[in-house]
Amino acid sequence: MDLLLDLIVTLSRWCRGNLYDISLAIMATLFVLFGPGINAWVQRSIGGFNFFLRTLIFVLVCAVGYGLAIVFLTPWLAQGLGYFNNFTLAPVLLLVFFLIGVLADRS
Repeated sequence: MDLLLDLIVTLSRWCRGNLYDISLAIMATLFVLFGPGINAWVQRSIGGFNFFLRTLIFVLVCAVGYGLAIVFLTPWLAQGLGYFNNFTLAPVLLLVFFLIGVLADRS
C-alpha cells in the first residue's frame, strides 16, 4: 500500500509542476469535443443574417471567442486543480482524462 501511495504522491508532484500544460491540454480537448456543437449552434443562430455579417460573427466566435477562452480559462483550471493535495491530484487528473475519453468515444 505504501508503494501505491508513494507512486500517487510522485505522480502528483510531477503533475503539479506541469499543471498549466495539463490544464491547457484539458481545455483544448474539450474545445475539440464540444467545438462542432458550438459552431453548429452559432451557425443556426446567425443563419438569417447576410453573408458578410455571418462570416464576421463566425470568425469572431471561432478565433476570438475560443482563443480568449483558452487564454483565460486555462489559468483558472490550473489554479482549481492546484487546490488538490498530493494524494488526490493524480487520481483526479486520471479520472478527468478518463471521462474526456468516454465523452470522445461517445461522440
